[in-house]
Amino acid sequence: KQMILSLKDIINESLVDYYESDLLKWILKWPGQVVSVSSIMNWTSEASEAIEKQSLKSFMGKCNEQLAQIVSLMQGGLSARAELNTRNLIILSVHARNVIERLLSSGVFSIKDFNWKSQLRYYHGDGNVFVEMVTTRIQYGYEYIGNSPRLVMTPLTERCYRTLMGALKIHLGGAPEGPAGSGKTETCKDLAKAVAKQCVVFNCSDGIDYHAWACFDEFNRIDLDVLSVVAQQIHTIQNAISSNLTTFNFEGADLTLNKSCSIFITMNPSYGTRKTIPDNLKLLFRPVAMMLPDISMIAEVTLYAMGFQEARSLAKKVIDAYKLCSEQLSYQPHYDFGMRAVKSTLIASRKLRTSNPEDNEDLLVLQGLIEVNLAKFIHEDVDLFKGILRDLFPQEFKDSLTDKYSVKSKLMDFIKKACVSSQLQPTPEFLSKTYQLYSSMLISHGIMIIGDTMSLD
Repeated sequence: KQMILSLKDIINESLVDYYESDLLKWILKWPGQVVSVSSIMNWTSEASEAIEKQSLKSFMGKCNEQLAQIVSLMQGGLSARAELNTRNLIILSVHARNVIERLLSSGVFSIKDFNWKSQLRYYHGDGNVFVEMVTTRIQYGYEYIGNSPRLVMTPLTERCYRTLMGALKIHLGGAPEGPAGSGKTETCKDLAKAVAKQCVVFNCSDGIDYHAWACFDEFNRIDLDVLSVVAQQIHTIQNAISSNLTTFNFEGADLTLNKSCSIFITMNPSYGTRKTIPDNLKLLFRPVAMMLPDISMIAEVTLYAMGFQEARSLAKKVIDAYKLCSEQLSYQPHYDFGMRAVKSTLIASRKLRTSNPEDNEDLLVLQGLIEVNLAKFIHEDVDLFKGILRDLFPQEFKDSLTDKYSVKSKLMDFIKKACVSSQLQPTPEFLSKTYQLYSSMLISHGIMIIGDTMSLD
């Protein structure tokens, strides 16, 4: 309760300070969550006024000017907290600018126009923040979610938001369904961040028991007998919410009900172990189809938020690199050229930019592609991968970049000593794979080593 009251007071104070302080100082002064919600609230207010006064064109100029100011912050030396805060604000500001651009091109002159009503908007009234989308209006949750990364908003994300917000209004759950990497779980989590609600995700499998309820990931992998029990439990909770109860009986226990709670499920139709969802369970959720997202747009906005000035051309090169890899390289079960691989490359590029701020941006992204991908390719595909990079980065690519381990002389000295003490031969191939393992550990949370017995690649 004190957390909610504290966050509410801080947001109210930041709203007043927004019009009294310099924008850049204001961004660095307040916590990340507060900056995000307050900036969108002010954008909603100013955009509504611009629509009514038919001055969207001048407001568009203001949005571009503010965005340029925020991006300039990334050029300076920021702390890790301030950098994440600024990066999130850039992602939100780019989407806000894009919305105004669409409204301008659509000729919107009324705040009742669907093109405006269908956007996620924040309003302040009676000391509280309310979030609206289409006809849904819910109160901001005021739960502390910290300064966590936000999702790049694409048309697919907006469509999913509209469906999930519509489900919340009629006290139903949401059921995004689509292939792996389409953003089902991340969209649910990001909507929870947008309305300041904690989102707990359970990864469903054959071994999950029916006592767990929250956000079920890969829901259609649960056994049918468990699904039937879950359907009854969810129905009990939704009935209690619809009846405006404060307490209800759940599986023989009297529980206190928070009416703002909700249940979402995600489903992947391509899993071999998938189950057919019973009809009585389908009625409790609003489905939304999730196809592959606009990866190019996500990469561009993410690079822009990381401070890369040539974000558009660099994003195109990254996407083209993975497209060519998927077409020209051999098929291996551990190869991944989708959204997750792109995200890993962007993270690696950001880390390289932080440690080498003066380096050429094309070179940083090229090194990011090499560090993320080279280690996983079998020997026959390495030369093809080098050829793809040489075509995309003709001025920056050098063969020495793929042998970067050689410059890590201090690390190599210790590896060679470890080899000698373990009676192993420090061959160039062994040293290369050791450095690639080291690089992978800096980027990924988990490492999987694949190969035949006594093999190096």
